[in-house]
Amino acid sequence: MTVPTGRRERKKAVTRRKIADAALRLFLERGYDAVGIRDVATEADVAVTTLFSHFASKEALVFEQDEDFEQRVMQAVTDRAPHEPLIPALRREIQALVRHCTADSAAPIWRLIDESPALREYEESMRLRHAESLATAIAADSDRTATACRAIARFVIDAYSLAREAADPKAAVDEIFRMIEAAWEVTYPSANSTGTAGP
Repeated sequence: MTVPTGRRERKKAVTRRKIADAALRLFLERGYDAVGIRDVATEADVAVTTLFSHFASKEALVFEQDEDFEQRVMQAVTDRAPHEPLIPALRREIQALVRHCTADSAAPIWRLIDESPALREYEESMRLRHAESLATAIAADSDRTATACRAIARFVIDAYSLAREAADPKAAVDEIFRMIEAAWEVTYPSANSTGTAGP
């Protein structure tokens, strides 16, 4: 997680964390649908306007690590070592993220999400947004087509979701990334400027 540097940023991060913790506590105790925004604000001892300055919606309260996740997968592309292949770098990051989300402490949160149509819909829209951000990072780093970059990015983001539901998450990540790597290799430009097949 990105560590805030300035005093103002640290204070905002503390308030955000307090709100997210209060929301999760209430959601797990009472159920997602039984808790309103005002309930969360009261529990966190903040104004409703303060809550909305940190979270755009009720659903976003459950996905407090949303921005951190997106940054991490993008940084797996942009911050990897010189000459390190792209797909192994992404596999390593997804593997680390899956380890975190499959810890025993995360199980109640995923049950909460799975039981709520609103949260499942939000998670789906979030995955699409993460995939678009990742595709942009991949496109800036490679000579593949925009379509290839978007397809691979979606595969990578979906790998996270599929692996967290698997009986053996680590094996699932490895299996999925073998397919992703094969797909990435066949997208390498093989045609010359006239559009005829190359050697």
